[in-house]
Amino acid sequence: MGFRMGIVGLPNVGKSTLFNALTRTAAAQAANFPFCTIEPNVGDVGVPDPRLDTLAGIAKSQNIIPTRMTFVDIAGLVKGASKGEGLGNQFLANIRETDAIAHVLRCFEDDDVTHVDGRVDPVADAETIETELIIADMESLEKRLQNIVRKVRGGDKEAVQQERLMKDALAVLEEGKPARLVEVAEDDQKAWRMLQLLSAKPVLYVCNVDEGEAAEGNALSASVAEMAAAQGNSHVVISAKIEEEISQLDAEEAREFLDELGLEEAGLDRLIKAGYELLGLQTYFTVGPKEARAWTIRKGTLAPQAAGVIHGDFERGFIRAETVAFDDYVAAGGEAGAKEAGKMRAEGKGYEVKDGDVLHFLFNT
Repeated sequence: MGFRMGIVGLPNVGKSTLFNALTRTAAAQAANFPFCTIEPNVGDVGVPDPRLDTLAGIAKSQNIIPTRMTFVDIAGLVKGASKGEGLGNQFLANIRETDAIAHVLRCFEDDDVTHVDGRVDPVADAETIETELIIADMESLEKRLQNIVRKVRGGDKEAVQQERLMKDALAVLEEGKPARLVEVAEDDQKAWRMLQLLSAKPVLYVCNVDEGEAAEGNALSASVAEMAAAQGNSHVVISAKIEEEISQLDAEEAREFLDELGLEEAGLDRLIKAGYELLGLQTYFTVGPKEARAWTIRKGTLAPQAAGVIHGDFERGFIRAETVAFDDYVAAGGEAGAKEAGKMRAEGKGYEVKDGDVLHFLFNT
């Protein structure tokens, strides 16, 4: 599995420019007026991971298949979106279908690019969007609470659980706080996710800065960093213009361009890393002469469930996983060398897969 990240923000903050660059397409029309993105554009990108190239080189794999990340470019929200202002309700529904939200915040000054509120204040912009999501969640919960009254009175266990969780969420939302701050017990996690609350989504703030400020950021991005830290969220600093330029270059040209700007890696790489950390994701690999492939799982995933990401039959008939850590695989020069060095382990159903594991699954058909 990869993951699905919704790119949201006020109009004219650089969402579509960033989306175009990240997906290396021109599918999203980038224009200097509100609501130029009418339908949510969806783009899949391969997750860059140099470890995959290393493994493929050792195994002489014919094909290299990275894991995937899906970006959803969602049109600009405005104040009042929860009440249908702008194109509000349509886009709020699109957000529900994502795993996480990337709030793109304008952290650059440019008189030629209109700001919907006539000023540049990324913290206020973030608060505007958060407020709209909170209001939308409150209205949704109030309606749903009314609809399950009869089931609750009848003693329906699922309805009773839903009512309790919805009331817990409302208590937090009514204080102007997002639903992700609600403490949810392990037994309630599945029911909680089914509520699909917008403000419960993990949030990553993306500070869009001028090209000359991509390496260090600026005072505006620093204010976002302070806000994110106070909330327990994370942020990345990106120049959408730079990402757009990089998307037109080959790998060698992109590396030279980044070096000139004093950047160690492209914004895509930083955004994906931050997204992985945000959602608690990690990568394992399968390697052979036909292909070297990366697979995304959540941290803490056990071997049978990791196998199930490849195919359900692998999980159902799981016997064991032959496992080599990435560093051991590289040091031993491949699978055969790892076996000879005693670095290949046979792991059972209780094994918790680690980031970078090279796995081969044995299963009953």
